[in-house]
Amino acid sequence: MEKLKPNPANTSPLTPLTFLERASTIYNDVPSIIYNDTVFTWSQTHRRCLQLASAITSLGIRRGNVVSVIAPNIPAMYELHFAVPFAGAILNNINTRLDARIISNILIHSESKLVFVDYASRDLVLEALLLFPSSQQRPLLILIKDDEETEPEPVSVSISSSSTVGFFSTYNDLITNGDPDFNWLHPISEWDPMILNYTSGTTSSPKGVVHSHRGAFIVTLDSLIEWSVPKQPVYLWTLPMFHANGWSFPWGIAAVGGTNICVRKFDTEIVYSLIKKHHVTHMCGAPVILNMLTNLPDIKPLEKPVHILTAGAPPPAAILFRTESLGFTVSHGYGLTETGGLVVCCTWKKKWNLLPATERARLKSRQGVRTIGMTSVDVVSPTGESVKRDGATLGEVVMRGGCVMLGYLKDPEGTASSMKNGWFYTGDVGVMHEDGYLEIKDRSKDVIISGGENLSSVEVESVLYGHPAVNEAAVVARADEFWGETPCAFVSLKDGLKEREIPTEKDIVEYCRKNLPHYMVPKTVVFKEELPKTSTGKVQKFVLRQIAKDMGPLKKSRL
Repeated sequence: MEKLKPNPANTSPLTPLTFLERASTIYNDVPSIIYNDTVFTWSQTHRRCLQLASAITSLGIRRGNVVSVIAPNIPAMYELHFAVPFAGAILNNINTRLDARIISNILIHSESKLVFVDYASRDLVLEALLLFPSSQQRPLLILIKDDEETEPEPVSVSISSSSTVGFFSTYNDLITNGDPDFNWLHPISEWDPMILNYTSGTTSSPKGVVHSHRGAFIVTLDSLIEWSVPKQPVYLWTLPMFHANGWSFPWGIAAVGGTNICVRKFDTEIVYSLIKKHHVTHMCGAPVILNMLTNLPDIKPLEKPVHILTAGAPPPAAILFRTESLGFTVSHGYGLTETGGLVVCCTWKKKWNLLPATERARLKSRQGVRTIGMTSVDVVSPTGESVKRDGATLGEVVMRGGCVMLGYLKDPEGTASSMKNGWFYTGDVGVMHEDGYLEIKDRSKDVIISGGENLSSVEVESVLYGHPAVNEAAVVARADEFWGETPCAFVSLKDGLKEREIPTEKDIVEYCRKNLPHYMVPKTVVFKEELPKTSTGKVQKFVLRQIAKDMGPLKKSRL
């Protein structure tokens, strides 16, 4: 036995890139991508990705260079998930809703050499490049034009009297000039970096998260198995691919030979029409997507069930109940940019089907147990010990497993502080229930300390979502002269409410008093037309915290 060692035949680096070649062989004539009137098969997608990788290499991009993409869920965005790493480069997806300043910082920090830009983000990226210091080399720009839209021609802007910034080429021209027989660059080691994602959800200072080929391979197969995705599903892209690489499903749908239905922008009516037209079987989205799907006036239940995987923020039980009543089969998971996808899932037990619908929704709102690809998930106290499994004792969620990031780019201190004692510390606060299921209560920075009590903003939000007039709800801390901090609720209301149905601040407070311990009841309620959110549906609580701070401390707010 001791003479049996690793050798080239049994140590091929793990990478999800091999899924595409396999799909082109098995599912060669099966539609891979459908976007409006554009349809590609798997053999065509494989060929186009090789051509694009060849063209990227011809531009001087070398192994380990960063290539950025700013685009919505269109065919090019999907293809680049294979084409960029095919060229040996590291794929960096950028949130399309970031402002020019943050985009500029990301491009500088990542040292991006090439940027693919959707035409709708053209002016934004040009503005971002104008913010580069004169000493900083600017990346080449490639314009992604949309054949389905009427868009202006490429432009350039002047940086100085002697230089300009403009687009070097278009996406389709690159593909046309590429070699379909390109011998793509396999990773030398499965630990080679493949992905660079910047956290930009609820924080204002994004960090560069680096993932390896190995990590992407593990989380992709893990997600397919946990969600029980069958061969040849029809997957509707309602989750942005730039958000943690669409939770690994660009590679996952290739692995099972599915069909990707691309849609440029989320619109509830369009989504329902696409579900019906293409017989969609699977889709993903944050709880805000579920909320939008269930708030369309006069919506009728689905003709056939659609599996929908939700994560990104703890979903209120009321929203889960409404979603499933329409015929969606909801699965709930938990992950972070740092894990590359979902690594905890509320794995369903058959005996729970016998419970009342409201109790089923409550159980499903928990994050759940580790997926098979994760080694361990726990909730620990500040001393590093596991908390009691009583569903009440708060602690920080920690985990270890093969798809945890390599680390933060150019941030050894941040990497060391988040990965210590053999664990990745998530910064999320949760409890462990007696049955071993995890439930997230809050981000550590969102816990409200009122009169010495730790309050979960998520629990208060869950109750607020149960109010029949509430569309969105978010709770943050507001300074209080007596209690230190008290809950401040920001609420948006549903459209079409009659005058008598519109609640006042007092109505909201009274509703909470009936459904929460008095010390958890919001002392302030602020009505807004819409809450500030990221493109993935996460409420930007740092914006709300600043609003609450500007309001000043509450005075004499004794219960």
